[in-house]
Amino acid sequence: MKRSILILSLAALTLGSCGSKKKIAELEAKNKEIQDLLNSATVKLNTCLAEKDGLTQRIDDLKNTNTDLINTRDQITTLSSKGAANLEKSLESLKEKDLKITRLQDALTRKDSVTIALVTSIKRAVGVNDPDIEVNVEKGVVYISIADKLLFKSGSYDVTDRAKEILGKVAKIVQDKPDFECMVEGHTDNVPIKNTVLIDNWDLSVKRATSIVRILQKDFGIDPKRLVASGRGEYIPLDSNTSPEGRAKNRRTRILVLPKIDQFYDMIEKEMKNQTK
Repeated sequence: MKRSILILSLAALTLGSCGSKKKIAELEAKNKEIQDLLNSATVKLNTCLAEKDGLTQRIDDLKNTNTDLINTRDQITTLSSKGAANLEKSLESLKEKDLKITRLQDALTRKDSVTIALVTSIKRAVGVNDPDIEVNVEKGVVYISIADKLLFKSGSYDVTDRAKEILGKVAKIVQDKPDFECMVEGHTDNVPIKNTVLIDNWDLSVKRATSIVRILQKDFGIDPKRLVASGRGEYIPLDSNTSPEGRAKNRRTRILVLPKIDQFYDMIEKEMKNQTK
């Protein structure tokens, strides 16, 4: 009997122990679930707090921006009347400048028209079929380029009779244009020259220019105040000096027919004065 009671007691204890372990396991699982929920809630809470700080800073920035905009609006309102007046003055100034530019362009157009007419007259007078005579416009200036074989003998600055015939035609045109000046430029090749009269190509180019200027003055009555003699030597060639043809092309005399600079500026000044009328 006692043994039976002992066996039943041990069985009861064993069953009670198994039930407690199961209960503990359930509680531990429940505790872990609650801990996970707590951790997740903590993360979300921290995220919300960070977002709140960002939104608070954004609100502060917007408040500052709004204050700046209000201040700027007040400044614009204060300056608007002055700005409108300044804008009106600027527009008037632009209109005046446009008018000045238009009048100057008109003056230059008239000058170009005179230049074109002058080129036509010179070409008609000297003839355009001679390959040794070229009439053209360079940078707004009319020039006549004459090969030196028509004007001088080799190494000489004595003007030929054929040259005087050509110069007579040029002189007539210059005489008909009292507001124009006449510049004579001498050019040579690079072959050195030196004798008892000529020192170098500089000397030759200048003496050839002065020879032509003297003929225009003495033989054809051009006012010497309208004449300019200049020598360019060998330093502005048209072609290479390595061939006889190139050297022949470089030996030339240019006669420039150009408006008097002071009169051109007088014309511009006159146009400027007309703007105030």
